[in-house]
Amino acid sequence: MDMTPFHKHRRNMDKQKHSRMPKWKLALMGTAIVGGGAFTISAADSYFEISKNLEIFTELYKELNIYYVDDTQPGKLMKTGIDAMLNSLDPYTQYIPESDMEDYRFMTTGQYGGVGALIKRKDDRVYVSDPYESYPAMKAGIWAGDEIVEVDGRRIAGMETDEVSKLLKGQAGSTVKVITQRQGMAPATHTLTREEIKIPDVPYKGMIDPANKVGYIKLNSFTQTAGQEVRNALKELKEQGATKLVFDLRGNGGGLLREAVNIVNLFVPKNELVVETRGKIPEWDKTYKTLSEPMDAAIPLVVLVDGQSASASEIVSGALQDLDRAVIVGERTYGKGLVQQTRDLYYNSKLKVTVAKYYIPSGRCIQKLDYSHRDSLGKVEEVKEAAIAEFKTRNGRPVFDGRGILPDVEVVDPELAKVVGGLYGKDLFFDFATKYRLTHAEIGPAEEFRISDALYQEFVDYVKDKKFDYDTETLDAFKKLEDAAKKERYYDHAKAQLDALHAELAPDRTEELTRFRTDIEEVLRNEIVGRYYFQTGRAKAALVTDPSVKSAVDLLNGPRYNEVLTAAKPGK
Repeated sequence: MDMTPFHKHRRNMDKQKHSRMPKWKLALMGTAIVGGGAFTISAADSYFEISKNLEIFTELYKELNIYYVDDTQPGKLMKTGIDAMLNSLDPYTQYIPESDMEDYRFMTTGQYGGVGALIKRKDDRVYVSDPYESYPAMKAGIWAGDEIVEVDGRRIAGMETDEVSKLLKGQAGSTVKVITQRQGMAPATHTLTREEIKIPDVPYKGMIDPANKVGYIKLNSFTQTAGQEVRNALKELKEQGATKLVFDLRGNGGGLLREAVNIVNLFVPKNELVVETRGKIPEWDKTYKTLSEPMDAAIPLVVLVDGQSASASEIVSGALQDLDRAVIVGERTYGKGLVQQTRDLYYNSKLKVTVAKYYIPSGRCIQKLDYSHRDSLGKVEEVKEAAIAEFKTRNGRPVFDGRGILPDVEVVDPELAKVVGGLYGKDLFFDFATKYRLTHAEIGPAEEFRISDALYQEFVDYVKDKKFDYDTETLDAFKKLEDAAKKERYYDHAKAQLDALHAELAPDRTEELTRFRTDIEEVLRNEIVGRYYFQTGRAKAALVTDPSVKSAVDLLNGPRYNEVLTAAKPGK
């Protein structure tokens, strides 16, 4: 969770101090006063160690650059050293050089200057993979699947996507000339005026069960506009008659701490504790409470989470759980209970550094990995099971620290079949959807589009002669067995049997295309709908078959919602 201005994964704001000093702080002050002499000596020793090692590092760096047999590329060498040093801490403490500042701005604000399109590289060529709704590329009639041939006179074939991205990005208001090639058509020239592209924090909101007045809000990130976007979405849904709400935080990796507090504040009264941060220095011991009256403190609320819901998402879901304000549905969250601050360095670079841990209203910290302890191989260990403590929600329900947020109602989204990964990895969904869009002018409403038997057979016929590979877990295990047999010199003796077993275990693609039709249809439908209705259409289509959404709606429409808030007992 970052705290400094403008950061995601992020930020200084005026925060209220603790109303009274905890006993542990008073004890610490007494220790510091009584042991002042010892503290001074220890600090001096620490400063000497820092100074000594900086001198060693500087001398080593100089000697390497002078005497190493090949060119060391000083900047790259130093970046490697910095990254290695920070990697020994945690993955959230990062060095951000000036060259990455535009990416940093995008991560923290969701904004950049450009034409509004995702791109992908395939077979040495670059294609538009997803134009953003209402931005220059889409408004110019550029489709997903169009090849980018030239940008401002520069041929694109052979370029990496980051190179092409830099050519397309630029100051809002500036123009860029783009030549695209659509399959079977002549090249088209577009003069696009770049805009300030803002990726919405709320990509979709709507009434998912109008008859029972259930609204739905999807939140993808916590940039500076997240709280306001959720507020606006909630207001719009209430005007449409929503009296119940599903709030989707799945896949949301976090962002600004203050936005997490603002979003909780939409649903709980003023002056409620949302989160506390505690660090090594008193500056980071802070308390965050709701500062204004809620928008709706009574609307029945279900929050959806999964294993990729992290940081700010866990503050929101965890605080609402601890306050018994919402039922949490889905899968256990990621378990990131660390706070980052961004510090300015020389030459327009920055350091994003972990400065504290956060604690939600019940008093628990949900950090799963203990970066201060690693095993003999250097692997980070999870918080020990024996160290996990029980806490209580406001209604007295047991909750636990050290493992992320455990949902009140678990709904496991089944993993897609391996064949889907093979098809996806070779862009076969993408290519088929490109072909389909060229021959079908419309598909009807996004939420009503279905893959018919005829369309599915068309897809099967399309991919049957295409090369795509994938391994099952069974085949992975077989390869390990095969490697072990070779190492222990049993392989030659058992080769015939192993080859026969491999043939039996190897996936039959034709059979799997039939067996896993449901999984394949889900991805194919999403890809085709996106060609006509972009991000909004994808969201509408996905909700139709979403098991977590169905569970949430059932909860909100039945008696179990209130029962869960008073009787649920999640385990460790």
